[in-house]
Amino acid sequence: MRSPVFEHFDEAWGQRVVGAKSKNGVDGFLGIVVTEVSPGRLVAEMEAAPQLMTFIGNMHGGCISALCDHVLGTVLYPIMPSNHWAATTEFKINLMAPVTKGVCRATATVIAMTRRMAVVRIEVENEDRLVAAAQGTCTIVAPRGEPGA
Repeated sequence: MRSPVFEHFDEAWGQRVVGAKSKNGVDGFLGIVVTEVSPGRLVAEMEAAPQLMTFIGNMHGGCISALCDHVLGTVLYPIMPSNHWAATTEFKINLMAPVTKGVCRATATVIAMTRRMAVVRIEVENEDRLVAAAQGTCTIVAPRGEPGA
């Protein structure tokens, strides 16, 4: 299978976000931190913190889903033209194993991309096992006034 070729890659964007901790938003609440960025690939981590656990001691599936949704869009920012933004159109997730401790590591990989949409695969690992797999589509939105906006 051929990997997509990306016309743009903003390396400075990647350097700005790696290791940065958001103070607000869902990513801030969940503690999502980007650890790696390369063209068409992004890795982010989220600790299995007590506030994310259900009453039976497992991380809520909605938290893992939110991690997937976050990296689904975020992986696109360094490879989209400047001032464009990505909106999740849809995604599907398989939750395969419970998370009770440690760190969830989500790896997002762009498998197809045009000027107006991208398809991304995400794998989430915890304690050396695959706990979730997702795939989704994002709409790529150009700034107002540009062709295709």
